[in-house]
Amino acid sequence: MDIKKVGVVGAGAMGNGIAQTAAAIGCDVVMRDVEQRFVDNGLKSIDKFLSRSVEKGKLSAEAKDAALGRIKGTTDMADLAGVDFVIEAVIEDLALKTKVFAELDQLTRPEVILATNTSSMSITQIANATKKPDRVVGMHFFNPVPLMRLVEVIRGYHTNDDTVAQTAALAKRMGKETVEVKVDSPGFIVNRLMIPHMLEAIELVQEGVATKEDVDKAIKLGLNYPMGPFELMDMTGIDICKFVADYFQQELNKELKWISPTLLKNTIKAGRLGRKTGGGWYDYK
Repeated sequence: MDIKKVGVVGAGAMGNGIAQTAAAIGCDVVMRDVEQRFVDNGLKSIDKFLSRSVEKGKLSAEAKDAALGRIKGTTDMADLAGVDFVIEAVIEDLALKTKVFAELDQLTRPEVILATNTSSMSITQIANATKKPDRVVGMHFFNPVPLMRLVEVIRGYHTNDDTVAQTAALAKRMGKETVEVKVDSPGFIVNRLMIPHMLEAIELVQEGVATKEDVDKAIKLGLNYPMGPFELMDMTGIDICKFVADYFQQELNKELKWISPTLLKNTIKAGRLGRKTGGGWYDYK
């Protein structure tokens, strides 16, 4: 199927980044959120990112205007009826995601692929909300979407080969590298490896072994990572780390491995959730 029009459900950081990336390759985009203020904020974020690209000489003003012109913001799910491919990017709430997919199943044509940007949840469970689970797939982008090169393409139990191939092809059109997750396992590849090292980093600080600054420094200089675990949690959201850890504890049944450290729980209770709230491990502004 020739994918010319992409629907994006969710206008937050991930949703507007996906919408921008799809528009940049010439696709018409319908970006939907539940309130107009969220839609407006998403469009403003896209405009700001593209304006910086123009200032840096990476993009022409004409290309910026053309990309923005291809994105339609809406609060009406019915506006997604005519799209060729849908990417859901709402919050990590399984009940909400299944509700969205049940609606999309009714709105879209039978051949339209429904992709979820979930970072950890079961593709199979989400697909069960539809009558076409073979056309449901995981398409996990990374933040910030326009800059990060990786997309994890995840098979649900019923996802067919054509769905995987078309999803990977769209990601590659967007300039991304893809990896295929062949089994619908919680956390897929990246989060399955990332969350344990975040939890262990918190344990090191909690036990007084090292400061968060030295943990980050050790990881960057010793393992050549571009960011340390505390810097990364501040950017992606400290609450997201706990949410995924709790989900792993529930789904993978490895209690000790996934227990959230007390320091993590107390940091969240104190309202320090990461860069997006203006307060994290390092109080990023």
